[in-house]
Amino acid sequence: MLVSSVVAALAAVALVVLAAVTFRRFGRTDGEPEGATAGHAGAMLSALFLIFFAVALIVPWTSSDEETKTNAAAAQSLVEAYWDTTQLPAADRGPVREEIRGYLRYVRDREWPRLAGGAESLDAEGWRRLDTLRTRLARVRTTDEQTKDARDDAVERVREVYSARRQTAANLGDVLPGSVLVLTVLTGLLMIVFPWLAGARPAGMPLVLLGVMAAVLGVSLFMCFDLNNLFGGSFTVKPDAYADALEEIARIP
Repeated sequence: MLVSSVVAALAAVALVVLAAVTFRRFGRTDGEPEGATAGHAGAMLSALFLIFFAVALIVPWTSSDEETKTNAAAAQSLVEAYWDTTQLPAADRGPVREEIRGYLRYVRDREWPRLAGGAESLDAEGWRRLDTLRTRLARVRTTDEQTKDARDDAVERVREVYSARRQTAANLGDVLPGSVLVLTVLTGLLMIVFPWLAGARPAGMPLVLLGVMAAVLGVSLFMCFDLNNLFGGSFTVKPDAYADALEEIARIP
């Protein structure tokens, strides 16, 4: 991938050099900052930066929103499973409820701090807790149709939590490949120095405006890097859904 990209870039530069040498003899040169060449290059550079910036910002932002919804759905599934336990035999109800509460507390208090600290995989204990919950439900003896329906629904809710957990595992690590962020930074820097590269010498208010643009670009690029890890940084996905679920099940009789 890297070698192919370098070869493509060198080929494009070689084409520019070839075109410059070939057409020099057929027309006048264009060396002015406000000339057609500078205008064309500036427009294309702006378009390229906007493309990379949009990808670097929107994709992680969308992934963060989807991860938040995934965890909200998982937490709600456990709340519904907790409600289902009201129909289970008394001997099974307590242990199942304790497993549900234990899993929610584990994710909120122990697993999420690991993810925020940069862990690149989910801890095996979380899977073990879900396995234990599912096993306890499978061992519930059903004496009537109502109990059986409640147990089966609770098992289905736990399956939904498995699915959400697998999705979270897939979202660990960087959302975007490093090359996208590198190209975003590179085109952003070129946007800043382009006036000088085109032959202009900004001074006074134009230089102030260029400085403001550079500051905004710097903040925007920081946001791209900050969003690239869903569980760390200023815009991290938080375990609020699991905390809310614990508060909700505390009200269930």
